[in-house]
Amino acid sequence: MRALVIGGTGPTGHFVVNGLLDRGYEVAILHTGAHEIPEIPPEVEHIHTDPYSEEAFATAIGSRTFDLCVAMYGRLRSIAEQMVGKTDRFVSIGGVPAYRGYMNPMLFKPAGIPTPVFEDAPRVALPEEDEKGWRIVRTEDAVFASHPTAVHFRYPYVYGKYQLMPREWCIVRRILEKRPHIIVADGGLSLHSYGYSGNLAHAVLLGVDHPEAAAGQIYNCADEEILSVRQVIEIIATELNHDWEIVSMPWELALPARPLVSQPLPTHRMLDLGKLRHELGYRDVVPAREAIAQYARHLAESPLERGGTEEMVLQDPFDYAAEDKLIAAWKQMLAGMPEIKYEVEPGYTLSYSGPGGRAPGKNFEK
Repeated sequence: MRALVIGGTGPTGHFVVNGLLDRGYEVAILHTGAHEIPEIPPEVEHIHTDPYSEEAFATAIGSRTFDLCVAMYGRLRSIAEQMVGKTDRFVSIGGVPAYRGYMNPMLFKPAGIPTPVFEDAPRVALPEEDEKGWRIVRTEDAVFASHPTAVHFRYPYVYGKYQLMPREWCIVRRILEKRPHIIVADGGLSLHSYGYSGNLAHAVLLGVDHPEAAAGQIYNCADEEILSVRQVIEIIATELNHDWEIVSMPWELALPARPLVSQPLPTHRMLDLGKLRHELGYRDVVPAREAIAQYARHLAESPLERGGTEEMVLQDPFDYAAEDKLIAAWKQMLAGMPEIKYEVEPGYTLSYSGPGGRAPGKNFEK
C-alpha cells in the first residue's frame, strides 16, 4: 500500500507518517524541504516542491498513484482536484474557523459561538462574516466535490513540538524569567478546545483505520478534556516548580491576557467530540493535563528565541513593566473599595451542598 502525506513535518505530521508506517504503508511526504525533522524515518520518500503552486504540485506528482492521500498542508482545494484519479482514498485536514462565530463571536447575540459546537453547526455563510472562515468553507465543499468519500478533520488550535504559535510559551517564558505573577481575565475561566498533536494525529489515523464509517464524513478533533486558561497556567506552573500569584481582573483591563484567549472576547469555544468518539472510537492517547505538562517541559528545555517568529505570531510583548503597573493599580483600586454589608448575605442557592454550601438537613439519607 502506498500513501502520500502532503506536509508531514508540522506538529501532527510525523505522528501520522509513523502511524502509517506502522500500518504497513510505504509513505512519501510532499513538502518544501525547508524543515526536515528527525522524527521522519529514512525509509520515507521526500518529494520536495511547493504545495501551494498548482503547477509545481502537478509536476512533482506526475502520473503517480497512491492508495491513500493525507492532505495536511498546501492549497487543499487545488490538491483535492489534482488528486482525482490518483488516490483511492482522500483524507484532508482543515480548521474550526469554518464554524460561524468561531473567529467572530459578535455574530451571535449575546456574543459567543453557541457551545458545544457540533459538526452540523452553522458554517460561515458570507465572506463579510469572516473572510478566513468563508475560504475554509469553500475548500471543504471543494474537497467533497472532488472526493465524495473523503474524510475531513477540523483541527482546533494545536499544541506540541513544531507548533509555530505556541500559546503555552506565554506562560513558560514568564516562569523562566521568574515572574512573581501572571494576569488572567475573568478568573481565567475561558474554555477553549485545544488539541495535543499526538491526539489529533490519532484521530486522523482512526479515519484511515475505519474507511467505511469515515467515508464522506467531517469530524471535530480536540483533546477530550477542555481545560480553562487558569487550569493550563496552574498545570504548567506545577510542572516547572514555579510558585506565583494568578491575578484576575476584568477582561476590559486584562490586556496582557489577550494572547492566552486568542479572540476579542473571553467567551467559550468548545467542540463536541461525540461523533469522533462514537463512530471512530476516539480516546485521547495522552490526557490533556499530561500533554500540557510535557509540552511545557519541552519549551522550558528548548526555549524559543526572544523576539523570534513565534513571539511575533503570539503578539505577546512580555512588557513586564506595564504588567507590574497594571497589577499595582488594580490592587490599589481593590484596597480602596468600601466594605459593603448585606442584611442577608447572598448564597449559592439551597441546591448547592459543596464546600461553603448548606449543611445536610436532619432528614438527609446517608
